[in-house]
Amino acid sequence: MIGRLSGTLAEKTPPQLLVDVGGVGYEVDVPMSTFYNLPALGERVVLLTEFVVREDAQQLFGFLTASERATFRLLVKISGVGPRMALALLSGLSVAELSQAVAAQDGARLVKVPGIGKKTAERVLLELKGKLAPDLGLPAAAGGAGDAQADIVQALMALGYNEREAQAAAKALPKDVGVSEGIKLALKALNR
Repeated sequence: MIGRLSGTLAEKTPPQLLVDVGGVGYEVDVPMSTFYNLPALGERVVLLTEFVVREDAQQLFGFLTASERATFRLLVKISGVGPRMALALLSGLSVAELSQAVAAQDGARLVKVPGIGKKTAERVLLELKGKLAPDLGLPAAAGGAGDAQADIVQALMALGYNEREAQAAAKALPKDVGVSEGIKLALKALNR
């Protein structure tokens, strides 16, 4: 399937883009987090994509980061959460904010996103528990820096980074950093 597009940004009208790849224009729906970080029209853009095929439609969704795409893939597996709702969640909350809400089981944070009701929020929290950076927002375990490093690596892998990237980012962190702060710092470093 289509996993990545690299081409010229021809049009952008929220939440849809038109990316010209070798003379073929691909319509791609993106979350607002991706939309706000796009280059100017006529500039080169690279998007990681997810191709969704249904009886009545074929849609291409694009993301600037692997963590956004991985989270989108987790969201659409949840009963009652389709691609549009997953896009709305990623537009209303960053991956880190969604991870924190899941870790804290904070349904009120999800309900603030337009189109997300209380029952859907509860289902998302239940289904994603343990799948999205399970220790995000919690203090490091008393076991010391080694445990925090392992938790940070595990959280980054849950967000879609491969083991090599996650370990390299975790090694670059200060030794005494907590899990929550370490994940934030590692994500900033990985998204540069």
